[in-house]
Amino acid sequence: MKCVIGVLGKDRSGIVAAVSVALAECGANIDDISQTILGDMFSMTMLTTLDTEKADFNAVQEKLEGVAELGVQVTIQREDVFQFMYKI
Repeated sequence: MKCVIGVLGKDRSGIVAAVSVALAECGANIDDISQTILGDMFSMTMLTTLDTEKADFNAVQEKLEGVAELGVQVTIQREDVFQFMYKI
């Protein structure tokens, strides 16, 4: 299952590492990643593939909630829902 993950918050060290570790622990793969720093704000968007036999969407979402302890907002959406939302 493909998912889009967004991360936004004040820049600090360890954000990419925390998200990557959380995804790796769920058996997810990072297919593509884009990140930038705008002033002191960190922004990252990832396209991932979840291995639903290891962890389903809800389990990955719960795991990513732990990253919020770094003071960032983390959102995850199924790619098909994401694509549908922006379809004209």
